[in-house]
Amino acid sequence: MRFVVATLVAQRFGPGFPIGTFAINLAGSFAIGLIAELAVTRAGFDPAVRTFLAVGVCGGFTTFSSFALETLNLIRDGSPGLAAGYALGSVTLGVAATIAGIAAARLAAP
Repeated sequence: MRFVVATLVAQRFGPGFPIGTFAINLAGSFAIGLIAELAVTRAGFDPAVRTFLAVGVCGGFTTFSSFALETLNLIRDGSPGLAAGYALGSVTLGVAATIAGIAAARLAAP
């Protein structure tokens, strides 16, 4: 799934900036926040299901190993400022997306 999304986004926006991994990390951060909050606030949310969704699905979808390699490649390609922006943006917006996922789960709570 990550490959398909990254490929489609790269085709749309071009290969200069790793926007595919950036978008995937934000979407995965939102999803893991949503799952974590629902697991805490919803009765009957099986811990095994939470682990499968958070670690298996989200962990498989959002890989920071790709993030690290792409950051290094931007530095190697002579774009340290772009690499710093990518790293800072990924971490900052990833945390913000996780908070938004938690907030969305709380809004959806009965």
